Amino acid sequence: MLDKIRIAAAGELPPLYLPHLGSGFDGRCLNFLGVKYEDVRQRVLAGESDEKVFEWCMAHGRKPTEEDIETWSGFMMKRGWRDEASERIAFRLKEAGLEHRDKDVVTMFDFIEVDEGRTPPDFRKWEPPRFA
Repeated sequence: MLDKIRIAAAGELPPLYLPHLGSGFDGRCLNFLGVKYEDVRQRVLAGESDEKVFEWCMAHGRKPTEEDIETWSGFMMKRGWRDEASERIAFRLKEAGLEHRDKDVVTMFDFIEVDEGRTPPDFRKWEPPRFA
């Protein structure tokens, strides 16, 4: 989210992303931390580092426990895998002209990796051996 804020300010964010700034995964993160997008955006545009912005969020939002962070991170890493967001992945692949990569994309983070030209991790390593 912080990189997108910086890239948007430089006029280099693809137009498709602009209407979604502060929503989607960004919105989930903001809700988790208990802060508002505009407040985070102002700090980023003032030149603060990612670490400083995070410190500000911890001081002015909610303070999640280690367990909260582990649970939230696990949820986000698996978003789209065997849940209601699976259909969204198929839609995004088609929208991006990447339908041929459907076997490589299981989660929304996988989609982001492929959409931005990177190779997602091999998700099969997390499958039980009986499925391999």
